[in-house]
Amino acid sequence: MGMERFTFEGHSGDALAARLDMPDGPHLATAVFAHCFTCGKDITAARRISSRLASMGIAVLRFDFTGLGHSGGEFANTTFSSNVDDIVLASRHLAERGMAPSLMIGHSLGGAAVLKAAAQIDSVKAVVTIGAPFDPEHVTHNFGDALDRIRSDGRAEVDLAGRPFTIGKDFIDDVGGTKLETAIHGLGKALMVMHAPLDATVGIDNATRIFVAAKHPKSFVTLDDADHLVSSASHAEYAAEVIAAWAGRYVELAPPAPPPGAPEGVVRVSEADPAGFLQDIASGPYHHAVADEPKAYGGMNKGMTPYGFLSAGLGACTSMTVRMYARRKDWPLSHVSVDISHDKVHAQDSGDSGGAVKIDTFKRVIHLQGDLTDEQRQKLLEIADKCPVHRTLEQGAKVETVLAAE
Repeated sequence: MGMERFTFEGHSGDALAARLDMPDGPHLATAVFAHCFTCGKDITAARRISSRLASMGIAVLRFDFTGLGHSGGEFANTTFSSNVDDIVLASRHLAERGMAPSLMIGHSLGGAAVLKAAAQIDSVKAVVTIGAPFDPEHVTHNFGDALDRIRSDGRAEVDLAGRPFTIGKDFIDDVGGTKLETAIHGLGKALMVMHAPLDATVGIDNATRIFVAAKHPKSFVTLDDADHLVSSASHAEYAAEVIAAWAGRYVELAPPAPPPGAPEGVVRVSEADPAGFLQDIASGPYHHAVADEPKAYGGMNKGMTPYGFLSAGLGACTSMTVRMYARRKDWPLSHVSVDISHDKVHAQDSGDSGGAVKIDTFKRVIHLQGDLTDEQRQKLLEIADKCPVHRTLEQGAKVETVLAAE
């Protein structure tokens, strides 16, 4: 996966630090990710979700809001509205690079901010919120006794998750005067609300109010037992997979033309977890899957094994071939299914090393339903052997391997 770090000018003229995660393969769409309050672009959830989306062909820009992380400016002088302005400016920067975002994702207060910012960005077609508050003022519940001091002194230091932050009175006044219901109702974009029922920081009732206020198309996805920061890798990966699948219905994906000699395009397999064996598989803009190994072999069992995909290809091709023949003959085949099992067995008649060589054996059981004659069933069994994948496996294939140019 490619990555670029750069800065762009924020609302106050300060340089904001950004990271653009680019797909290894075709760039199908672009998204902006807005992080949670006082967090940063490199928080675990943002990093994992951006990485998974990039592996699926969606470039993701994430940046530190003014005064946070590696961005310039003073956090004490920022407001909710200034965060919205920074999101709009990030989107304009992408548009100037020919990468106008069509998807916006916001986490926590960043989710509230993208709900407000999306209306100002015509290229955006879909918005996702993760653990977002319905009312931006909700964040002030974390300020405790400092709230009165902020109002009386103009600013005060607040301890948030063990880190000190100076909060200004302008921030308090701004979130207090910002109501999102009108913005959500008039969003004019597809919306997906993601929230964990056990979120102890932003209660699930916030998700309900956002969902009710929005017009269709809208979707609600529960993150089950995830915490507010979506710190678990499994929860972040699940969120990314759902976002990618959902966004494909609303975001225009623009795949390039297939290269010569590859009429179905390129199937790209990209490592998703260097610590294990999980792989992202993308076949064009609409088809995604994951491959993995069983836990007994060091994997997490989150997807079929490579041999499982090979068996699936044989089974699918067999079923399609049988159906095509029956349809052409107008035979009463009501349903077909294929069971595939794979094993390596000793080749007793191989004539090599005394029969010690192992060969791959695929056992295929075909189930045919319908008012078929015995002759028709036998013919369909013969036709199954003409399946192109079957022939490829039996005849063998040549694999040409080269290193990609760096």
